[in-house]
Amino acid sequence: MPDFSRRSFVTTATLASLAPALPAWAAQGSSPTAVDPIFGDDIVRLDYNESPYGPTPSAVKAMELGARQSGRYYYEQQVRLIELFARQNRVPADHVAVFCGSRSPLQYGLARYAERRSVVTGAPTYDSVAAGANAVGTTVHEVPLDTQHAHDVRAMLAADPQAGVFYLCNPNNPTGTLTPRAEIEYLVTHKPAGCLAIIDEAYIHFSEAQPCLDLAVQHDDVMVLRTFSKLYGMAGARLGLAIAKPKVLGELQRFNGHNFISIAASLGGIASLEQADLVSDRKRTNRRVLLETTQRLQTAGYRCTDAQANCFMVELRRPAQPVIEALAKRKVQVGRVFDAWPDWMRVTVGTPEQMNRFVSAFLDIAQHA
Repeated sequence: MPDFSRRSFVTTATLASLAPALPAWAAQGSSPTAVDPIFGDDIVRLDYNESPYGPTPSAVKAMELGARQSGRYYYEQQVRLIELFARQNRVPADHVAVFCGSRSPLQYGLARYAERRSVVTGAPTYDSVAAGANAVGTTVHEVPLDTQHAHDVRAMLAADPQAGVFYLCNPNNPTGTLTPRAEIEYLVTHKPAGCLAIIDEAYIHFSEAQPCLDLAVQHDDVMVLRTFSKLYGMAGARLGLAIAKPKVLGELQRFNGHNFISIAASLGGIASLEQADLVSDRKRTNRRVLLETTQRLQTAGYRCTDAQANCFMVELRRPAQPVIEALAKRKVQVGRVFDAWPDWMRVTVGTPEQMNRFVSAFLDIAQHA
């Protein structure tokens, strides 16, 4: 632990003065003491990598229309969403499928490709992968991230030369760190025949990373996942995409049964994609808040991951669970413990006010530890 008796701590008032000026859409409802209309409390929730800003006003308006019109299926609106995404990202529309969140195609991919072969992941990474693999009764090989907190692709390939699925999250959850594009390409071109490479780009919009949609179009058995749960602020609407060759998408539909998403989710997704400045604005705001928060922690003597996502991890140099519990008592919820890094804590990037409250509570806990 850092020697806190020798440090002067940044006060809550000072932290508030350092908060970046927010655009109007972000400033609305950003009070850290605002009562959640569903939970009915004022807990600061920085635990599930959700957006503190929610859907854009145009998406909310579109979803309200969808709710009112939910007496009909309106399947063609899902087709419209697919075609819009495909056109914006310059991929063939038949290489895009829509699901109830990006977890669904992930689980379907595991069920189809890993039932008799293993799954290889980084560690730590998104833990639903291991849970899904365990559900289908297959072995999971967890390979530690490298010294730069990127996926160690060559070690992953060596973990099982006949693996059924390789999963790579970029930027990675929970660290928020990047794996170089060249390493991802190496994985795609050196994986075993018939093995599915899943590249999860849930957090790609927050980063400077080159997207990998082209790899899913050019190569067999490569699937890229996208979600509207993070930057787009639609976690509760459950909207995700899978991008892959039609053969792979057809295999997923064996489990999905060609089900389609709600009309509200479709219309909300379309409205989000049609807002030209949405990604750049939210990316810029997230980056400012992330850097100010990690700089405060680093000034206090803590090491943070070099994140390009709406989450980061901070090294505590002691078990994270007691700190997580102490924060919860102060009405600040942060991420769970990841077994591969038990002394690190994941924190979602919230509003400046929420991050002020987190930093203040965290430093107070550390001072009295």
